[in-house]
Amino acid sequence: MKKYGVNELRKMFLDFFESKEHLKMKSFSLVPHNDNSLLIINSGMAPLKPYFTGQEVPPRRRVTTCQKCIRTGDLENVGKTARHGTFFEMLGNFSFGDYFKNEAIPWAWEFLTEVVGLDADRLYPSVYVDDDEAFNIWKDKMHIAPERIFRFGKEDNFWEHGSGPCGPCSEIYYDRGEKYGCGKPDCTVGCDCDRYMEVWNIVFSQFDNDGKGNYSELEQKNIDTGMGLERLAVAVQDVDSIFDVDTLHALRSEVCKKAGTEYGVKYENDVSIRIITDHIRSTTFMISDGILPSNEGRGYVLRRLIRRACRHGRLLGISDDNFLTELAKVVIRDSKDGYPELEEKKDFILKVISQEEEKFERTIDTGLSLLKEMTDRLKKDGGKTLSGADAFRLYDTYGFPLDITKEILEEEGLGVDEDGYNEAMKKQSDTARSARKKSNYMGADATVYEQLDAAVNSEFIGYDKTEAKGRIVALCLLNGKDGDKVADALSEGQEGAVITDRTPFYGTMGGQVGDSGVIELDGALFEVMTTEHVAGSKIAHIGKVIRGSFKDGDEVTLKVDEASRIATCRNHSATHLLQKALRDVLGTHVEQSGSYQDKDKTRFDFSHFEAMTKDELKKVEKEVNEKIAEGIPVVTEVLTIEEAKKTGAMALFGEKYGEKVRVVEMGEFSKEFCGGTHVKNTRDIVTFKILSETGIAAGVRRIEAITGDNVLKYYREVEQRLENAAAAAKTTPEALSDRIGKLLEEVKALKSENESLKAQAAKDAVGDVTDNIQDINGVSLIATKVKGVDMNGLRDLSDELKTKLKEGVVVLLSETEGKVSIVVSATEQAMAKGAHAGNLIKEIAGLVGGGGGGRPNMAQAGGKNPAGMDDAIKKASEVLASQIK
Repeated sequence: MKKYGVNELRKMFLDFFESKEHLKMKSFSLVPHNDNSLLIINSGMAPLKPYFTGQEVPPRRRVTTCQKCIRTGDLENVGKTARHGTFFEMLGNFSFGDYFKNEAIPWAWEFLTEVVGLDADRLYPSVYVDDDEAFNIWKDKMHIAPERIFRFGKEDNFWEHGSGPCGPCSEIYYDRGEKYGCGKPDCTVGCDCDRYMEVWNIVFSQFDNDGKGNYSELEQKNIDTGMGLERLAVAVQDVDSIFDVDTLHALRSEVCKKAGTEYGVKYENDVSIRIITDHIRSTTFMISDGILPSNEGRGYVLRRLIRRACRHGRLLGISDDNFLTELAKVVIRDSKDGYPELEEKKDFILKVISQEEEKFERTIDTGLSLLKEMTDRLKKDGGKTLSGADAFRLYDTYGFPLDITKEILEEEGLGVDEDGYNEAMKKQSDTARSARKKSNYMGADATVYEQLDAAVNSEFIGYDKTEAKGRIVALCLLNGKDGDKVADALSEGQEGAVITDRTPFYGTMGGQVGDSGVIELDGALFEVMTTEHVAGSKIAHIGKVIRGSFKDGDEVTLKVDEASRIATCRNHSATHLLQKALRDVLGTHVEQSGSYQDKDKTRFDFSHFEAMTKDELKKVEKEVNEKIAEGIPVVTEVLTIEEAKKTGAMALFGEKYGEKVRVVEMGEFSKEFCGGTHVKNTRDIVTFKILSETGIAAGVRRIEAITGDNVLKYYREVEQRLENAAAAAKTTPEALSDRIGKLLEEVKALKSENESLKAQAAKDAVGDVTDNIQDINGVSLIATKVKGVDMNGLRDLSDELKTKLKEGVVVLLSETEGKVSIVVSATEQAMAKGAHAGNLIKEIAGLVGGGGGGRPNMAQAGGKNPAGMDDAIKKASEVLASQIK
C-alpha cells in the first residue's frame, strides 16, 4: 500500500465523491455563519446544518467537503497524549434526501479499499444494535463475515442531540496491528487501546426524536459522514499518531530544530513539542479566517492557544521571540494546496502572530515571577490550592489564561480555585458593563484598541505645529455591523479610528479635549471628530471616512482644525490664570478638583466651601484680565520632578507623574505641571469672562468661563437680546431701564384693578343666593356653581357668603378651561353640629373626576369632569345631612 500524504488523501477523497456526482465545496470559515450555538466550527456537518434542517436549500443534494475544524473542550489534554489535538480536517460526503445506506456503505468501502488501498481484512464495520438493514448490507452486499460486523448500543452507534433529526450510525475500524495493541487476549474492536482505530463514521439520519424518547421516520432521510483526515493518514502512513503524519511531522521537526532537541527522548519535552505543533496550526487557520486575539469569545480561544504555545517554547529553551511566526510559515507552506487563502493572507497572519508573541513576551517574565511568589507562599503555608483572586490577577494584569496557570500549578502538584476565578471574572465583567457609557463613534469602547500590538506607538509633535506628515500604523473599524474591530483598511462612509506613527493632533488628556480636523491622502478624506489616547502611547484619530479609503501603511497628511485648536489653547491658558487668581482672592486652600477645556469654554472645579460672592467673582475676573493685558510670555520646560518642584510649579493633587514633567510658566504669576497646548503669550487669550459659579459637591465649586472670540460672541448675543427687549418695549436700549420701571408700575395698577373686577364678577356670577339657601337639619347650606372663577376667587367668595349666612356651610364649584375647582367652608356653629368641610369635599370631588380634602372649616379640591358638577351639588346636601347630629 502506498503511503499517501495528507494533501494527496484530501484530494483523493474529494475527487472520488465528485465522481459520485457530489458537489465539491471548499471548506467553510471557522467562524460560524448565523449559528449562535457555536463559537467555532467543530465538525464537518456544523456549517451544513441549514441544509439538514431545511433552513436553506443546498446547492446540490449531494455534497462533499474537507472542513477545517477546531475543538478545545479537552485543551488541557492536548500535548499530554498523542491522541489529542485542537485542529483537524474532517472529510465528509453528505446526502440531503438523496441516497441512503445502500449507496453510502459501499462507497465508503470502495474508497478505503480500492482508492486508498487499505487491506480489507484489516477493516471492521460496526452498526447500531437494532439496525438490521445496515448489518445486512455489510453482510450480503459487501460480503463481510457476520463475526466481523460489530453491533454496539446507543452510546456508541446512535447519534442524537435532544429533539430533532437523529439516527443510527455505522463506523469503520482499521486494525493497525499488534504493535499498537494492549496485548490483552480479548483485545478487539471497541478496545480502548490504539490498535483498532475508527477511521470513518456514517450517520443515517432517518428518525425524528420528539424529545420524549419517541421516534418517527423522517420523510427525507439524510447521510452525514465524517472521516478525520489526519486519522486516515495515520492508518495509511502506518505511524504512531497524528503528530507523525507527513505535514505534522514536518512542523514538529521545525519545533525540535528551534528547540535543539529530539522528539521521543523526554516526555516533558514531547508534551511541549506536541502543544506547539498543534496550537500553531489552529492559530494560523483561525487568523486566516479573520479571528484576532482578544479577551472574549473566539478571540480569547486564539489568545489562549498562542500564549500556551509561547510558554511551552520557553520550556523548550527556544530563544527566538518570534518562533511561532516562523512556524506559521511552515503551516502555510504545507497546507496551502488545500487552503490557498493561507498564502493569500500570509503577511496578515504572520503580523498578527508576531504582535501577540511580542505582547505576551513583555508580561510573561513578571507574571511567572509573581506566580512563583504565590506558589512559594502557598507551599510555605501548607496550602494546595491557589486562590481564584490570585489566578484572576495573573490573567487580568499579565495576560495569563487560566489553563496556563493550571498547567504550571499542576507541574508543582498544586491546584487552583476555578470557582473563585470565575467569580472574579464575572465581577469584573459586571462592573465594566455597568460603568461603560453608551456612545457613538466619538467615544467607542477602548477594548478594540487592546487588540493592537503594544509596540505600536504614536509621537505627538503638535505643540508648535498643526499640520504634519504621518504613516498609518493601525486602523480600527468602529460601530460596524459586527461591532468594533481591528481593520486593515477603512473605506468611504465607515466610522473608525486612524492611528499614525506621528501626529500634530492633541489627544484628550488633562481636561483638554482632543483636536479635530482632517486626514488627507490623494483625494481621500477622513474627518477627525476627536482625538484620544488609547492602549498606552497610541493616539487614535476618531471619525469617519468622507471619501476614498485608507489602509495600514499609508503616508498621510494630518491637518488640525487651527481655529478650534487656538480657541482651546486660549481656554486652557486662561484656566491656569484662573486657578492662581482664585488662590489670591479666596485663599491657598483652593486646589484643582477637575477641569475641562474645549473650543467653546473652560470649566474649572476647585475646593472651596461656600458660594462665591459677586464681589469675589468680579475680583477674580479682573485679575485674570489684568494678566492677559500684561502680555506675559508663556514658556514651557521639560524638567525632572525635583527640578520642577524647585521652581514652585503646582502639581495636580493625586496625579501620578513620570520621571520628567512639562512645566508651563506664565511669568512669576503661574507655574504648573501641564502637558496641554497653550498660547504663546497671555495677550493671545484676548479677554476672559466668567459665566457661572455653582456648587457640584460638598466643598467643591465650579466656574464656567469663556475667552477670546467667544467673549465677543457672548456680548454680541447680550446686545442683541437687549435690542430685542428695547424694541418690544418700544424704546431704545439706553432708556430701557426707565421704561421697565414705568411698565412695572402700570402692571401693578392694572393687577389691582383686575383683582377688583374679578371679585365683582364673582359676586355677579353667584347672584342673590339667599333664595337658594337650603336647611339641612337646622344647618343652612349654599351649594351652587359659578362661571369662570379661579380657586382664589372661590375662596374670597366663600368667605363673603359665610358672612352673609352667619352660620352654615358653603359649597362652590366653578369651571375654568375645562377644569373644575371646588371650595367648601363651614362656620363654627355648623361644625359644632357635625359639619366637616374636608370630609364633605372628599365625598363629592370624585363626581367631577378629582380629589381633595382639608380642615373641618375649609377644604378645596380640583377635577377634570365639568359634566359632574350638578351631581356634586346634589350630593353635597346628602353628605351634609349625614354629618349633622
